[in-house]
Amino acid sequence: MKKLLLVILIAFGFTLKGFSQDTSRPKDGQRLEALKIAYLTKRLDLSSEEAQRFWPVYNKYTEEIRAIRRDQRQNNLTELEAEDRILNVRKKYNGEFSRVLSPQKADNFFRSEKDFGGYIQRELQQRRQNNQMNRRPLRP
Repeated sequence: MKKLLLVILIAFGFTLKGFSQDTSRPKDGQRLEALKIAYLTKRLDLSSEEAQRFWPVYNKYTEEIRAIRRDQRQNNLTELEAEDRILNVRKKYNGEFSRVLSPQKADNFFRSEKDFGGYIQRELQQRRQNNQMNRRPLRP
């Protein structure tokens, strides 16, 4: 009886530990999106009034882009078809962003969004280099 109770308690402990790990850390996609928001906020230099108008439009924009990417994976769209659809969304939202921001800031948004990919690549490359430099050499 004691062994059965011990097995049940151990299994229950592992179950709780497994559940607690899922909620304690944000997923990589969430962390990346938070980095992107911070990057865009800094690059666009939005006033509080502009930010209140900009972020709801941005959220609709990103949802449409995500839907196209999901559609690409699920329906085997070619890269060219997906990029064509994304370009159409960008054209559509250019007008939306120009209404809530100045046309210069709207243009700067699309440029900054494009630059974000390069920023992330440089950060990853720098982290890899730092990790390689900090490794201890193997002993012969």
